[in-house]
Order: sequence, then C-alpha cells, then structure tokens
Amino acid sequence: MTGMSEHDWTEVVGAVGIFALLITVFAVSVVQLAKTRRTRLESARADDYRRLAETAAQAQAENARLLAAMDGRLGGMETRMTTLERVLREVE
Repeated sequence: MTGMSEHDWTEVVGAVGIFALLITVFAVSVVQLAKTRRTRLESARADDYRRLAETAAQAQAENARLLAAMDGRLGGMETRMTTLERVLREVE
C-alpha cells in the first residue's frame, strides 16, 4: 500500500479549508438573518406600543374632559339642591 503523495495532502487540506469556509459563511449568514428578523420584530413591537400609548393618552384626555363636564354639571346640581333645601326650610 502506498502512502498519500504531497499532492494528495494538498487536495485534502484544500477541501477541508473550503468546507470550513462554507460552514462559516453559512453560520454567519444564519446569525445575521436572525438578527435582522429580531430587529424587524422589535421595531414592529415598538410601533404597536407607541400606537397603544397614543390611544391610551387620547382616552385619558377624553376621560378628563368628560370628568370636567360631569364636575360642572354636579356643581350646578349641588347649587340647585342647596337652593331647594333653603326654600323647603322657609316653607316649613
């Protein structure tokens, strides 16, 4: 049995090198695609949170407006109730 010649070893080393290069390129590509996808999803999630915050702020402003209107109406009712109580006391 004859051993491998120097030319044969060169081919083996070259094949292993190319195989390692292909594995490295594939691994780096997969990692970069995963990072890109994760960034895109985080950006979409941030947009959703921003829209949710805007909606909550609008709802809070609307609630404050309604509460102020109700406070005004309640103040008017309180004034009328006080006047009515005074009138009833005078009638007694």
